[in-house]
Amino acid sequence: MRSGRLEAFSDGVLAIVITIMVLGLRAPRGVGWHALFDTSGLGLVTYLVSFVYVGIYWNNHHHLFQLVDHADGAVLWANLHLLFWLSLFPFSTSWLDHSRLAQVPTIVYGANLLAAAIAYFLLQRAIMRTPSGDRARAALGVDLKGKVSPVVYVAGILAALWVPWVGLVPPVVVALMWLVPDRRVEKFLAEERELLGRDE
Repeated sequence: MRSGRLEAFSDGVLAIVITIMVLGLRAPRGVGWHALFDTSGLGLVTYLVSFVYVGIYWNNHHHLFQLVDHADGAVLWANLHLLFWLSLFPFSTSWLDHSRLAQVPTIVYGANLLAAAIAYFLLQRAIMRTPSGDRARAALGVDLKGKVSPVVYVAGILAALWVPWVGLVPPVVVALMWLVPDRRVEKFLAEERELLGRDE
């Protein structure tokens, strides 16, 4: 099947994920800045981090599927696998917030991020086995950030065993790393269009 339906479904799921996360925020118990900080401060921070992650996945997913004309069964299931882990973001984010960064919720949050990263890697590999695979391999190249991210997540999980709040530092570092625009796919597509223009 053409990938457009898969992309539309994925966009809808990610929009719902963001909606559920924001609905999980608690309103302040007062009307002052102190009440905002005490009741909702941590929730706003954890929501921001998770929102950024959803945005990063949405952005990269959009770029990735610019390289795909058709999605086979393996790509469909790999995409659903990714959406499963992303759909758990509201749960792990809410638990992290309500526990005030307790050890186990921090570890679970890190594990959720790690699982989503692995699922995205598997989606890329599934796409590379399709007829569009050569384009995906050429566009993605070495994918250093994609390989480094899971290692940093594991470091965060291990750090949470020592001091729970320190376990959030590595995921924030990864988010900042991915916020830098990744031009690989755009550059590849621009070069491809330029070559096609020369051939015409």
